[in-house]
Amino acid sequence: MNPDVSMGEQWNNRTLFRLLWPLIIEQLLAVTMGAADTMMVSTVGEFAVSGVNIIDNINNLLIIAFSALATGGAVVTSQYIGRRDTKNSSLASRQLIYIVMLTALIIMGISLGFRRPIIRLLYGKVATDVMDAAAVYFLITAFSYPFLALYNANAALFRSMGNSRVTMRIALLVNILNIGGNILFIYGFRIGVAGAALSTLISRIIAAVLTLGILTHNRAIPVSLSGILKIRFVRPMIRNILNVGIPSGLESSMFQIGRLLTQRIFTTFGTWAFAANAIAGVINSFSFMPGMAYGMALLTIVGQCVGAGDYEAAKKQTAKIMKITYITLFIISSLIYIFMEPLVNLFSLSPEAHDLAKVFLQVHCISMAIGWPMSFALPNALRAAGDARYVMIVASVSMWTVRVSAAYLLAYPLGIGPLGVWLAMGADFVSRGICYLTRWLGGKWQTKQVIGSGG
Repeated sequence: MNPDVSMGEQWNNRTLFRLLWPLIIEQLLAVTMGAADTMMVSTVGEFAVSGVNIIDNINNLLIIAFSALATGGAVVTSQYIGRRDTKNSSLASRQLIYIVMLTALIIMGISLGFRRPIIRLLYGKVATDVMDAAAVYFLITAFSYPFLALYNANAALFRSMGNSRVTMRIALLVNILNIGGNILFIYGFRIGVAGAALSTLISRIIAAVLTLGILTHNRAIPVSLSGILKIRFVRPMIRNILNVGIPSGLESSMFQIGRLLTQRIFTTFGTWAFAANAIAGVINSFSFMPGMAYGMALLTIVGQCVGAGDYEAAKKQTAKIMKITYITLFIISSLIYIFMEPLVNLFSLSPEAHDLAKVFLQVHCISMAIGWPMSFALPNALRAAGDARYVMIVASVSMWTVRVSAAYLLAYPLGIGPLGVWLAMGADFVSRGICYLTRWLGGKWQTKQVIGSGG
């Protein structure tokens, strides 16, 4: 970073493009891994698809803690980089690694010890074959939590520097290994769900080791993990990370808990409804990925701008990225709507599940184009400025008063069935998005602090 260049000049169109395109590819590759597991496991049977989907949802809930901490670490580090304080940016990065690893080890232990009780608590009574498949997948993937936590933290540190190409390349390698492992274990050794879990575990280990090696041995970058084994906890920095990470974690936890509660609606309508939701979820997860990448870019860019005290640059860059997000998601939703039939045909589904998955996707395409950018990309700009608590409150209130309540109301009393869950999801997008947009335009986020004037 050139100390003589302002933030507005630093994040010109060329620099922005260099940050965005690897992030988009990385996010698409991340979803490809989950889609590959689901698609290949679908050849085993609908019970296997349902079992993997159950654990993927639970995994999302359990790994939220260190994903949120990675967000907190990225914000703190980005602001130090914006302030051009490389010493504290590296020190903050090491604090992030310590706390995410400790958190991941605790979560792994709980998951290994209480696999089946956790599944029953969140999903109630499920079919025996689905429970057995879910338990096996849960057991193996739980061992990957520390490695996934480490990779998430390392990837967040790369992004805080504006370097997204390293993690993109590693994500490409990981996907090749994951798909190759699926072919070997599922089709070669014929171990089904266990095979999908093993390939995921191996690929996560490799990703963590590679990113750690780069950050540890390259001392020329603004963020270095050199000397990480000399463990020293710095409370003020940990507090700064937690001030962003805890609200982000609580918000994401509420989101996933609400999502899991609405997932239980599908189990009451049969395995075909659950499988239809799983497949529609895999397809729509691809559509979100460019938007997720743009949101990650906002963490880096707004964080650096706020760290440098350049709020005008933060506003300008946020407006630019939000426009790009809306255009991109409109194009994607249109393409999914047009090519819905061949997309659903990629999966082995019963006729009932096939038709229902198409209906779910029709609702998704409309709601995504209208509300997703405001509800999931824009809040990252608020987090990067230190306004994570407001984001948490809005998300939690909208989740319980709109998504969860409306899903049960539409599904049962109003008789719409499982489609009600997807309609409620769309309403949630719009409601929380309006709140975030109002907050951003109002400018109150400019009064928040993460690292303070003295660091």
